[in-house]
Amino acid sequence: MKTIRRLIYSEVLKSVGFVTLGFLALFFFFDFVDELGDIGRPDSLGYGTPQALAYVTLLIPSHLYELLPITVLIGTIFVMSRLAQSSEYTILRTSGLGPWRALRSLLALGAGFVALTFAVGDYMAPLADRTAQTLKASFRGDILAAGGATGAWLKERQGAMSYAVNVSAMNRDGSLTSPRIFEFDDKGFVTTQTLAPSARIVDGAWILANAEHQQYDTRSGNTARVVTDQVPEYRWPTSLTSEMVSVALLKPERMRTLDLFEYINHLEANGQTAQRYEIQFWRKVFYPLSCLVMVVLALPFAYLHFRQSGITSYVFGGVLIGISFFLLNNVFGYIGNLSNWMPWLTAAAPGLIYTLLSLAAFGWLVLRR
Repeated sequence: MKTIRRLIYSEVLKSVGFVTLGFLALFFFFDFVDELGDIGRPDSLGYGTPQALAYVTLLIPSHLYELLPITVLIGTIFVMSRLAQSSEYTILRTSGLGPWRALRSLLALGAGFVALTFAVGDYMAPLADRTAQTLKASFRGDILAAGGATGAWLKERQGAMSYAVNVSAMNRDGSLTSPRIFEFDDKGFVTTQTLAPSARIVDGAWILANAEHQQYDTRSGNTARVVTDQVPEYRWPTSLTSEMVSVALLKPERMRTLDLFEYINHLEANGQTAQRYEIQFWRKVFYPLSCLVMVVLALPFAYLHFRQSGITSYVFGGVLIGISFFLLNNVFGYIGNLSNWMPWLTAAAPGLIYTLLSLAAFGWLVLRR
């Protein structure tokens, strides 16, 4: 069995590596074409071809994380189909490689891909993506919010008072662009609004430069008035750190699992909805496990009989299955967020569906036939 595992594992690793390299080269080309419009712009502050190549290279770990389950499926299907076509798998079966033993061997290989996918998605991709954003920010000026033109919104409670904070962007030096702080009393009425062109975070407080502090007085008699003060430097004590702001500005799927978990706790502690981030958290948990599903899906291809025909159509079928899994994974995320489904079920549903399909194919094609 050790010799058989070495044969299958080496062939699968070479095939998966080749497919992964091809997909990454394709995505690298597409990303570089997208960056051509930013090269040499007057407002890009020297953003040229070397910087664009460095930026696109730093995006590779994120693409690798997204592609690994698909490339594992395609590479394993290719190896299993080729072994069946050349009758090598038939020889392995007569040597004692039964269906359950083959399944256990592929699951062990899939566990290695699970560990690799988790490491890439939780350590390499967030670090590389943050470095890429910092690199581009050094030429473009700031990190814009992923949520759109309204920027990022955060909320915090301090005793009886609550605060809603809006930040348009984060600059490359960690300072904030156009921060706005809304203060609410215990009955939910707005009491003050503080806005400034920029702010920096130091020692558990936000320091707003050239701030405009507006105090709303709506309870004194029958008249309401707004008192506006100009403050050269306004200090607002808060537990909102620069990491939390960057989390709110960046896409949740590019965050580490631990960062997502801490940010979800912060949102829930301050009465904010965390549905979107909970779905992404559980997707980060379940997505690496899809590599196990993919190797199980590929195993029945070793039991097909197509010695007279090529394996191109089967590999193409594997590509379609991988793309359908990727699309279903994204669609379930959006539908679950809109329909307020249970986050863990929304994230696990695509994997569960394909697990049932793979087990059904394994039971019908391998065990019954």
